[in-house]
Amino acid sequence: MGSLRQDRREEGVCPICQEGLKEAVRTDCGHLFCRACLAQHLEKASASGVRSCPLCRKPCSEGVLGAGYTCDSHQKKVCWFCEESRSLLCVECLVSPEHKSHNELTIENAISHYKERLNRRVRKLRKDICELQRLKTQEEERLQEMKFQADRGTHRLEAELEQQPQTRREPDASAQRQPDQQGDVSAELSRIRGISEALCQLSSLVTNLEGMAKKLDTSLLKDASDLLNRSAPEQLEAIYPNLEKRINESLVQPSSKL
Repeated sequence: MGSLRQDRREEGVCPICQEGLKEAVRTDCGHLFCRACLAQHLEKASASGVRSCPLCRKPCSEGVLGAGYTCDSHQKKVCWFCEESRSLLCVECLVSPEHKSHNELTIENAISHYKERLNRRVRKLRKDICELQRLKTQEEERLQEMKFQADRGTHRLEAELEQQPQTRREPDASAQRQPDQQGDVSAELSRIRGISEALCQLSSLVTNLEGMAKKLDTSLLKDASDLLNRSAPEQLEAIYPNLEKRINESLVQPSSKL
């Protein structure tokens, strides 16, 4: 790296890349740098065993890089991501007994791996959303048919009662079926509301997954893992019970007319 301009003091300019500060971090000696620029400098400096400020050469630890760049335990640069503990590891963390039997990925591989998993989960949920929307349409058509049949039964009952003498007016089978029809309509409305709520929650999950995939970096690997766990098929049961079963049934059963 070439010599830095010692007189460069413009606010908001990184002394290393000479451009506007990005994710600015401040060293213990008070100098500001882009996080990525300082991280690269300290990585190179680690080879000589002397980590210092690029400007004044005073001692500088990797801890100034903050979360996502240094581990909490040793304040050293993280190089791996542990999938079991969902934590970032430095070289000392990696050899500790705690992580001896765990599966660790390099940061670069972890970011690539989790981006692919996030995008794959988005595709799966989008497919579920399409099928749920189709199922909702079927249920809405079914509801309209039920209401039509109920209204027709009511009109028929009213006509029959009008034709009967006042003293002989008694409820027949049509009248006795009306409470059952009303119960069916209420149950159908409840199913449609359940599907609508599931669609809203799944759409929100898709938005979060897509956003995470776009901005994923070292500091967000744990959040990405947590989000994938929350959107796993077994967790979706809480959003809409028997989701896969109902979708599969809707694929083979055409919309029925009562």
